[in-house]
Amino acid sequence: MSSIKKVVLAYSGGLDTSIILKWIKNTYNCEVVTFTADLGQGEELDGVEAKALATGATKAYVEDIREEYARDFVFPMLRAAALYEGRYLLGTSIARPLIAKRMCEIAEAEGAQAVAHGATGKGNDQVRFELTTMALNPKLKTIAPWRDWDMKSRSDLVAYAEKNGIPVPVTQAKPWSQDANLLHVSFEGGELEDPWNEPAKGCHRYCTPIEDAPDTAEEITLDFEAGNAVALNGKPLSPAQMVLTLNEVAGRHGVGRVDMVENRFVGMKSRGVYETPGGTVIHIAKRDLEGICLDREVMHLRDSLIPRYAEMVYYGYWFAPEREALQALVDKTQEKVTGTVRCKLYKGNCIPVGRKSPFSLYRMDLATFEEDEVYNQADAAGFIKLVGLRLKGRMADK
Repeated sequence: MSSIKKVVLAYSGGLDTSIILKWIKNTYNCEVVTFTADLGQGEELDGVEAKALATGATKAYVEDIREEYARDFVFPMLRAAALYEGRYLLGTSIARPLIAKRMCEIAEAEGAQAVAHGATGKGNDQVRFELTTMALNPKLKTIAPWRDWDMKSRSDLVAYAEKNGIPVPVTQAKPWSQDANLLHVSFEGGELEDPWNEPAKGCHRYCTPIEDAPDTAEEITLDFEAGNAVALNGKPLSPAQMVLTLNEVAGRHGVGRVDMVENRFVGMKSRGVYETPGGTVIHIAKRDLEGICLDREVMHLRDSLIPRYAEMVYYGYWFAPEREALQALVDKTQEKVTGTVRCKLYKGNCIPVGRKSPFSLYRMDLATFEEDEVYNQADAAGFIKLVGLRLKGRMADK
């Protein structure tokens, strides 16, 4: 007899989790409590509580955690300038540890013995959910139906859903698997599985196709305090509202779209299309501001750690001690990344055109090409001799 009497399921109301809810009830003969996180995905939450209860859930949590998501997960990651494989702003990756954290909290409150997710055995999300659970509540068991049941593809699930009268959002007109939150939307599957295929025009949500973007640039200003974006065009905004507003502003100019083949943690390559307009603008503007605020060696040290930090997020190690330690270093580097950046948005581009800071390390009297009285150009000769000494020494015996 199963020791699992109650399960907390990460529930979106989509194809996988709709079927998983009923499958868990039948397989384990237990109660299922669903948790749906409002991370800024919008209309996808309409009716999700009623659908969960109608499909057999004994209780359905639907919670708006957008501000926590932006403040405690997205913004720390943006302070670290994290890009996975130099391109991906980690919009799916960074959402998973928060969802799993909240599932652990609900499981404790509800007296559940297990949590469950709809991640496949091929993907990264299974790792992110389960590593978070292990870090926060190792007593909880994890149910991962995609690794246990006999259905092998999304086509099997669509057929099962149609047979059992479960409505699902996947159609032939829009065959992609989508994951959306306030930071980004991702598209996978369908014609995208062939990396040579160009995405269909309908494979857009946050970003206007470049061909349809305005023919006139839009100029904005972004204010930062300690590495965090705090005001847009002089208007203070909360972290979540900052990202959501920039999504609209930058999205209409087609800013923030990436089409790439990446290396999944489990070992295979995967093609995805990501739209991250607001996050892209914040990332580009902050990196530009760092140019006048950060000491050279501090910047280079932080930059050398970007790939490692990004891997921690992508692989699911958000609550690991190494990520927390690295975050402390990152945040120390950001203490004086305060100021304003002026950017132009145009045809998929975010172009910084001006920057200023009360903590600027830039000195015009040093950088000028005109005559100055603070720098002796003759000093450079000795400097070059010293830094080149080891190179000159290599030729001494030849």
